[in-house]
Amino acid sequence: MAPKNPVYGPVEVVQDEGSAPTEDDTVTATNDDDPDMPATAEVPPRDVTAKSQPGDAFKDRTRIVWRNVVLMAALHVISVYAFLFLTWKCRPYTLLFAVGMYVCSGLGITAGAHRLWAHRCYKAKLPLRLLLAMFNCMAFQNDIYDWSRDHRVHHKYSETDADPHNATRGFFFSHVGWLLVRKHPKVIEKGSRINLRDLIDDPVVRYQRKYYLPLVTFFCFVMPTIVPMYLWGESFWNAFCVPTVLRYCFLLNCTWMVNSAAHLWGSRPYDRFINPAENRFVASLAIGEGWHNYHHTFPWDYKAGEWGWRINFTTIFIDLMAAIGQVSDRKIVPKATISARKKRTGSQVAAVGCD
Repeated sequence: MAPKNPVYGPVEVVQDEGSAPTEDDTVTATNDDDPDMPATAEVPPRDVTAKSQPGDAFKDRTRIVWRNVVLMAALHVISVYAFLFLTWKCRPYTLLFAVGMYVCSGLGITAGAHRLWAHRCYKAKLPLRLLLAMFNCMAFQNDIYDWSRDHRVHHKYSETDADPHNATRGFFFSHVGWLLVRKHPKVIEKGSRINLRDLIDDPVVRYQRKYYLPLVTFFCFVMPTIVPMYLWGESFWNAFCVPTVLRYCFLLNCTWMVNSAAHLWGSRPYDRFINPAENRFVASLAIGEGWHNYHHTFPWDYKAGEWGWRINFTTIFIDLMAAIGQVSDRKIVPKATISARKKRTGSQVAAVGCD
C-alpha cells in the first residue's frame, strides 16, 4: 500500500542515507489503467458551490477592517522611511543582521508553516520543529495552526470565494486586500470543515498557539531591536526601524507576492488550466516559493518545484537538515508522473522573464 500524505495522497519518499528501504518507501504515482494518470488527483477537488457568482451580495457589502488598514499603512510608511533615510546610517552588522532575520523568518513560513505543517511534505524531529516555530514567530503571519488551515483551504478551493486570497478578485486583493477586510463567509464555512487533527496533535503547534502573543512580541519585535543595540552599539531607532520594521514589512510583501504575482504572471508548464504560474522573480524573493504552477499541480512535493535547489533556498535548508538527521520522509513526485502531466495539461509557451 502506498504511503499517504495526510492532506493530499500517494507520494514518493526520499530515503535517508543509511535507512533500510521498505516495500512502501517509494510508490509509482500512476494507476494501472492509464500510465499517464496519477493515482490521485494532484489538486484536491474544488467545491463548485464555492465559486463566485455574478452579483455576489457579499462583494457589495465587504466590511473593511479599519484597524488593519491603519496598521498596514503605518507599517509601510515607517518601512519606506527606514529604507530611504536610515539604511545608509546603520552599522554594517545591522544590515547583515536584518538579512539574516529575513531569511530565518522566511524559513519559518516556507519550510515551517507551508511545507512541513500545511502540506506535510516531510517529517521533522522535535529540535527542528521548535526552531521552525521560533522562526515562524519572527515572521508574525498568524500562528502555525491558523496559517496552515487557511493554506489548506486555499489549495482545496483555489480561486473561489472560499479561497482566503482569491486571485480572481485582482492583484491588490490577493496581495494585501484580503487582510484589510472581513473574511468571505465561504472561507469561514469551508475552513471549519478542513481536517486539522495532525496540527492539534503536535505539541509544538499547540504551545505556539497558546503563547503566540508574547512569543511574537519578543521574537518579531523585541529581539531584533535589542540584539543590534547591545551587541554592537546600534541606535534604538535604527535597530527598531531596519532589522525589525523594514525587515518585517519586506518579508510580508515577499510572502504576499506568492498569493498575487505568482497567481497572475508566469508560465504554466504543468497545468495551463489553473492560475498559479512559474515565476522566477517571486521564487527569488520568497526563497523558493515562486514555482507555483508546479506546487499547485503537485502540492505534496517537499521541493515545491521541479528543479531542486534552483532558486530554492528552502529546499537547500530542508536537505541540509536531512543531512544532519533532523528531517526524514521527504516526499517527491516521480519524474515519469511529472512528464506525463506536462504532456497532458501543460503549456509549452514560456513567459519571458518569469519562468
